[in-house]
Formats: sequence, structure tokens, C-alpha cells
Amino acid sequence: MNQYLKRSLLGVLIGGMAGLGATTSLMAQSGKAATDDPALKIYRAAATKVNDLVHTKLDVRFDYPKRYLYGKAWITLKPHFYATDSLTLDAKGMDIHEVAVVKGGKNTLLHYSYDTMQLHIKLDKKYAATESYVVYINYTSKPNELKVKGSAAITDAKGLYFINPDGTEPNKPTQIWTQGETESSSVWFPTIDKTNQKCTQELSMTVPQKYVTLSNGKLVSQKANTDGTRTDTWKMDLPHSPYLFMMAVGDYAIVKDKWKGKEVNYYLEKPFEKYARNIFGNTPEMLSFYSNILGYEYPWVKYSQITGRDYVSGAMENTTATLHGEFLQKTDRELLDNNNYNECVIAHELFHHWFGDLATAESWSNLTVNESFADYSEYLWLEHKYGKDAADEHSYDAAMSYLSMVQYSGDKDLVRFHYHDREDMFDQITYQKGGRILHMLRNAVGDSAFFKSLNLYLKTNAFKATEAHQLRLAFEEVTGRDMNWFFNQWYFGQGFPELDISYKYNNNKVTVIVQQLQKEAKVWQLPMAIDIYAGGKKERYNVTVANRVDSFTFAYTTKPDLVNVDADKVILSKKDDHRDFSTYVYQYAQAPQYMDRRVAIEAATEEQGRNPEAVKLLVQALKDKYHGLRTLAVSSLNLKLPSVKAVAVPALLEIAKQDPSSLTKAAAIKQLGDLKDVQYVALFEAATKDKSYGVEAAALEALSELDLNKAYGIAKQLEKDTKGKLVSAIAGVYARQGNPDDINFVATKFDETSGQDKLNAAFDYLGFLSKINNTTAVQRGVDQVKAMTVQFNNSQVNTYISNWLQEIARKKDSDATAVSGADRDGLQQQATYMRKASDTIRTAIKE
Repeated sequence: MNQYLKRSLLGVLIGGMAGLGATTSLMAQSGKAATDDPALKIYRAAATKVNDLVHTKLDVRFDYPKRYLYGKAWITLKPHFYATDSLTLDAKGMDIHEVAVVKGGKNTLLHYSYDTMQLHIKLDKKYAATESYVVYINYTSKPNELKVKGSAAITDAKGLYFINPDGTEPNKPTQIWTQGETESSSVWFPTIDKTNQKCTQELSMTVPQKYVTLSNGKLVSQKANTDGTRTDTWKMDLPHSPYLFMMAVGDYAIVKDKWKGKEVNYYLEKPFEKYARNIFGNTPEMLSFYSNILGYEYPWVKYSQITGRDYVSGAMENTTATLHGEFLQKTDRELLDNNNYNECVIAHELFHHWFGDLATAESWSNLTVNESFADYSEYLWLEHKYGKDAADEHSYDAAMSYLSMVQYSGDKDLVRFHYHDREDMFDQITYQKGGRILHMLRNAVGDSAFFKSLNLYLKTNAFKATEAHQLRLAFEEVTGRDMNWFFNQWYFGQGFPELDISYKYNNNKVTVIVQQLQKEAKVWQLPMAIDIYAGGKKERYNVTVANRVDSFTFAYTTKPDLVNVDADKVILSKKDDHRDFSTYVYQYAQAPQYMDRRVAIEAATEEQGRNPEAVKLLVQALKDKYHGLRTLAVSSLNLKLPSVKAVAVPALLEIAKQDPSSLTKAAAIKQLGDLKDVQYVALFEAATKDKSYGVEAAALEALSELDLNKAYGIAKQLEKDTKGKLVSAIAGVYARQGNPDDINFVATKFDETSGQDKLNAAFDYLGFLSKINNTTAVQRGVDQVKAMTVQFNNSQVNTYISNWLQEIARKKDSDATAVSGADRDGLQQQATYMRKASDTIRTAIKE
């Protein structure tokens, strides 16, 4: 599963609120302190296996008006080891009509009890472990009548979703899709809904003829029925876990591809059919790449990907049939500003077909063996396809996401046997920190051993449930080394090292002193490289930091230009590196890593007001080979300093006109726009015709600061094709222009946005509402955002939206003190309305 929602939350909420003047109260945590939570005292063991699933056969049809599924299930099982005469199945919120054992083609009714969550069945006899049996269940699934909650990564948990089933919502297709993780498949079919169960599968779906279907495995038959429906049967011959079962129904275009004779299909809404290969086109190459590096060929019969409206969880690695949120459907113009984010999602879900679907976490406590690998797969793909700089930038962003989360929520073990709710495992520790830990493990053992160990792990645990210790054992067998030290500190512990690095030069020797300053008693063992650059040569020394204070002394004949500690830049840590600025100048020019250059740019950013060499470094970085560092350098320039402005502006003008990266180009336009210099009006006006929405947005915002009327006229022209940042830019122009007729544009754009993109749109919308004094429009907008929180049904979303509404209400009250009469009354009414909405949203959290 991809963490799209949680990334959006942190990205917007931690990084994007400065413009509102938001306080830290926006990030306040809800709920009891961990020490007061009795749920944390429960040991979350793997589920005990009394019976094993062997095969699940389902026959389902749908009642769109009622939002029901009518199902028949034939479940083949056998006792795991001990003989048993009972069976417990998860079956959430169903009507159970019949339970029987099937023998000789005949059904014999069985006694059972049902508590709306589990079905307890008394079997017809005691079965030994060598005997299998088939249970038949006739049932009705009623997902919309089930009261369940999700998490920040999984925003709902009702398993089966009817999207616009009555066709009453304009511009939204009618669809059905499922979401099984964590334990929601048992909302739409009875099963043992645990990760350590695996079985084969056959699923028949009866649907209206006009719709296509998708499920796990191969489409083996299609039968037209006399009532205008069609029955599609999908068969999965390899075992997988129940949470990976899926079905989807809708009016999709199917774009067909192939990989080594296997079907590779892309299901999209028809308006996006022509962009299918822009979106998914690298999938066959990914299949080859991952198969090759793992030495384990993609094992499943096909690979299809489909999008779902209002999808709750970003993306989900259902075996052979990945479901993506509709955010993945983007035009070629939108993809210009995407920075390969969508491709990372595609890579993430595909890699799960080895780590998660093939070898599956035995419990949610060991979720790292699924999700940390999927997170790291994004790095591997970017490194392969777009180069190490792109991968390292992605890794840096992931590390910052984890460190930001820790600041507000605290840290936890990667393998966690104590948690409040299994949904809590889907966090930045399991994903982003886990991915960085795998990167350190790769560096510690070397590429050859790393991938050979993964191959052994997969071969040993294929079609089985597994845990972190089995990963450790695979690495130990391949490397011949005891790896407990690594797993104990990173997998079965929490935190990260905080390093203070200093240097002493004396008698042709340099001593590197590394102190561990973290408050916790834990002392980290950190193998790392130290590169010493002297006399035009680089010498590498491999060392291990293992004490509170370690020192390493190296002799030299020529004083080093640079001593580069953690030269591979892999250690997940906070570092305070005490060095002269001249070493950063040398580092930018000579050290190869993305982080070497990034750290040098950051050092130059701090020094640009007092050191001419820092300005030279920043100007040099404007031509960096990697667009991400060019963008960083552009954004880091302080053009209020005459010395910086004089040398940087000519380069910025060139970038704004010609840089191949839309992100870098937009950053340059923003910097030039901040100068508010009329000589750039023509440049900004021309850039409003760029193919990139992001460049258009930056240009429109810059132009509006110089000629609001001209910007307003252009904004009206751009309305016809507006997405992404351009929507926010147009809204900003309209807010300043103050024409009430334009407010409807912003409200309509928000309504048109759906799925998890709506969260980002909500923050933009609230930002717009904070700037206008129109009570009717503000109340309408608040109602729209409040309705969105009901749809998301997520406590974390509610907390943030509620807090932000309170913050905007305070701003409205403050603005009211500067005006009088009707203007003051309107602002005060808006503030009151926002507070009431905030209270309503906050109350929903408790419910």
C-alpha cells in the first residue's frame, strides 16, 4: 500500500502553512498519551492458526440501489495441525442465510452462531490435519451499514465500495472496488482474514453488460446472461492472502501491454485512455528490472493496474491487480510537474508482488517486511531509470518526512508488538524509516550480498508468511556474518543517532572525532566510510563508530582539502559537522553524491550574505546537472542582497526561459517575481503560455504583483484548462481582484476534485477563504470542506482541518479589528461560522 494520504498530510501541514501564519497548535496531537493507553500493553502476536485456508470460490452479484453484495462462498480448509471440529471465520456486518458442509456434491446444514463480526461454525465431525473440507455460505454483504474506522494511510475500512451507484453525481463514474488491507476483505466474503493465511481463489462476478471487471489472476470465462448482465470468472492458481483479494467493476478503457508473454493491462477512465502509456508505460521495464536485480522472475500470471474514484488508500498491491487512487490519472501536462511521483507509486505497488504478496508479513507487527521494501523499491527504480541523484533526493525527502513525524508524534520500534491499533503500523517508521534502514543495510553488506540475500529470503519464504528475523537469517547465511547488531538497533529498537563531528589537525595527521549526542542511553554501531581528499586524490577509509566518543586518525603529506565523514551519505541521523566553509566549496565541486552537493548548497545559503565564495557556489549550482539541486539553488538565493542579485539575475532569466525542468523554471520565475520589477512583465506574460501548469502558476502570480488587471484577464483565459498549482494561482488573483462572480470558479474546482487529491485542494481552498470577505462564499466553502471530512472519515484529517479552521477564524477576527461596519460584521460572522464547523468536525473524531 502506498502512503499517499499521510505524505499529503505531512507535506502540506508541516511545510505549507507558513503563508497563513499558522501556529504549532495546528499540529496538536489528539488522543491519550501513549503511557495511558491500555491497548499498548497488549502483545500483538501473529494469529494462531487452527484451520488453514486452501481455496476460496466466490460467486457474487451486486444490488446497486441498496449497496449490497449477494454472495455464495465455497471455502476449502484443513486443520493446521491439531484435529478440530470447529471453524471461526471473519464475516463483518453480513446477513448469513445458510452455512453447510459440502460432501459428494450435497450440502449438509451446519450449526453456527454469528455476532456480526465473526461466524462460529460447528463442523459435522472432528477433522484431522490430513483431511480437508468444504464449507458453503450463502450471505449478503452490507458494507454501507457497517460502522468501522481506518487510519491515516487507510482512511476507511468497509472493504467494499459502491461509487456513485445511482448515477446521481455529475462528472463521477459508477464504479465498484474493494480494499482488503488491513482486515476488510471479510466485509465482502467470509474468510480467515489474517496475513498468515494463504489460498488459491476463483471469483465469478455478475455485472451489467456495459461494465468491465478486474480481479486477481486470469479471466477464464465470460458468459452473457439473458437479463442484460454478464458473468466474468477470474481464477488465481497461486496462493495469496485474503487481504489481497480484489474486484473492480466500471466503465473503463483497457489499454493492453505485454511482458514476456504475460498480460500487462492498464484500466483507466476513458478520458485518460490516450495518456495510459504516459502514466503506466514504464511498467514492463520495471518488471524486467525488479526480476533481474532480485534474481526472482515476477511469479504471477498477469499484471494489471486500475484506478478507482474516491479510493481511500493511495494505492493497493492486490495480487496481479493493483488498485490506484484516481490521482494517478494525469495528463501529459500534469506529469511535467509530477517529478516522477506517480512512477514511484507504480514501482512501490509492483515491488509488493515480491515483498508482501509472495512473501507476506505474518502479522501487522512485522509490516516492515512488506512496506519498508516497497518504500525502498522507489529508490531502486529512480536510481535505475533516472540516476542516483534522483534516488538520493527521494531518499532525503523520505528521511525528512520521518524526522518531521518523530518531532510531533514520537518514535517507535520498526517491528512493533505493542500498538494501539493495527492501522497505526502504516506510518513513516514502517515506510520511510524502514526504507532508509534497508539502504543502510545495502551499504553495510555491499550490493552483491544485499541482492543475493533478498533472493534467498524470497526463495525460502515464497508463498509463506514471514517476519524480520527470517530476513536477518537470509543475510547471515549469505554474508557469513552475525547481523543481530544491525537488526537489534534498527528493527527492534527506535530512535536515530545524533552525531557531532569535529576535526583536529596536528603533525601531518588529522583526527576525526565523532560524538553521539542523542539523549537516549542507546549507543549506535555505525559502519561508515571516511573519504579524505588531498593533493588531487581521494583515499577511502572504512570505520565503525561504536562508542559515545570515537576518534579516527589519518596521516597525510598534503593537508586535506576535505575530510568527508559518512562519505556515502547513508546514515539516518542528525549531524552537526564543524568545518570551515572552504571545505564545502571543495565538496560541491569534487564530492560525487547528491547529499554532498545539497549540504554544500545549504551551507552557502547561510553564508551568502557575508562570504563571496558562497555566492559563487550558489551561482555555480544554478547549472548543476540535476534539476532538483538547480531548483534548490534557485530557491536559496537571497535577491535582497545586491551582491547576490547582480550575479544571479542573468542566470535566473536564462533558467526561466530555457531550463528543461518545469520545476526549476517555475522556481526561477517565482524568484524574479519577488523582485516586483516591471521589466519582467513580458517574461511572465509569455510564461503563462507554458505547457507546465506549475510554470503558468508561478508566472501568473508574479504578473499579478505587477499588473493585477492583466493577470486577471489571463486568469480568465486559463480557466478552460486548469489543474494543479494553476488553480491556486487563479484563486489568488481572484481573491485580490474581489469580483464576487469569480468565487464560483474556486468552489466548482474544489467540487470537481475527488479522491485524495481533494485533501490538497481543501488546504488551497481554505487558504483562499482566509483571504476573502464574502460571508456567503466563505460559509459555502466551509460546508464543502466539512463534507469532505465526512467522506474521508479519518481522525487525523479531521484534527488538522478543525485546527486550521480555528486558525483562520482567529485571522478573520484580527482582520475585523482593522475595518468597520458591514466589513467588520461579515468577518466576525465568518469567524463564528468557522469555529462552529471546527467544533462539529472535532466532535466527529470522538464519535
